[in-house]
Amino acid sequence: MNRTSRDKSETRKARAATADSSLDERGLKIGEAAKVLGVEAYVLRFWETQFPILKPKHARSKHRFYLPHDIETLKLIKRLLHQEGFTIAGANKYIRENGSDSSNIDAASGRATEASPKAPASSNSETRRALAEMRRDLESIHKLLG
Repeated sequence: MNRTSRDKSETRKARAATADSSLDERGLKIGEAAKVLGVEAYVLRFWETQFPILKPKHARSKHRFYLPHDIETLKLIKRLLHQEGFTIAGANKYIRENGSDSSNIDAASGRATEASPKAPASSNSETRRALAEMRRDLESIHKLLG
């Protein structure tokens, strides 16, 4: 290998290393983030419209860049919607009340972990609220279909 070929090869390696470090600083593009999460890019765009907490950085070119905290929030949203069976409204409410820290949800039960169990008197009103929320969701779906 002659000297110019070696210099070009070293320059390419240096550029690749710089690109990798800037990737960490700028975050993941929407396609990369979607691949990490196992969903399509359009799902992330939709979630941005439904979850006010999602605010990825935008470059001047309008490309989205998801930082590590955005990826953690997206993982929580995916888990709430796909594994725990929350509605979008329910997931939004959960995140509003508990934050986007996914460590305070019990994966086995899908319920927020608490130090003391709820009293039976409050469970009746919670059940009514949950049923009212489900009814609103079903009515909005009915309007969309009709």
